[in-house]
Amino acid sequence: MRRLLVTAFLAVILMAPIAPTARAEVTVGATIGDDGLKEFHLAIGRQYNYSEKEIVAIQKRNIPEDELPVLFCIARRAQVSPMTIAKLRLGGQSWWDITIHYGLSPDLFFIPVDVDPGPPYGRAYGYYKDKDKHHWKTVRLEDVEIINLVNLRFICERYKKAPSEVIRMRARGDNFVRIHGEVKRGKEAKKESAPNAVVVNEKREGKKQSQGKGHKK
Repeated sequence: MRRLLVTAFLAVILMAPIAPTARAEVTVGATIGDDGLKEFHLAIGRQYNYSEKEIVAIQKRNIPEDELPVLFCIARRAQVSPMTIAKLRLGGQSWWDITIHYGLSPDLFFIPVDVDPGPPYGRAYGYYKDKDKHHWKTVRLEDVEIINLVNLRFICERYKKAPSEVIRMRARGDNFVRIHGEVKRGKEAKKESAPNAVVVNEKREGKKQSQGKGHKK
């Protein structure tokens, strides 16, 4: 009898609905992730002049998120459709092969840095540091290097961010969707705080002027 009661009690617990709090946490997590991806897609579109619809269409072809900026960067510079680049990539070609196929120079991947970049950028920058641009095509970049370089340039140019800061984020293991979100939020926070800083400064200046008038004889 006791065994039957215990079994029935466990059955009731297992069949109980999930608590609203748990559901909310799952929903919030999914929403944040979706928003982050959408912002990433929108930024890529604005940077390379493509619509969000075009970005999503390519992403649905199973092109990894971190590689989307590479694809649209090459498509824009080569003046071909993004879908053409996607087909080449999905057909097994490396990003380097696609770049050379369209006669593009690797300099479109690089952005000047004012520090020793270190991993994961040190090797790529080291290749080109001591070489003349005319010989850049003789040094082959791996896919991961091109992905790192293009995303670095994309985020820095999009948000006027110092390359050293993005390099630091990448070095700690963050993917570029997360890095993009962090950089974007940081820029928005600065914009919001700027007007308040102006008001505070104006109040301080006004106070100084009034104090100065009070001391005049």
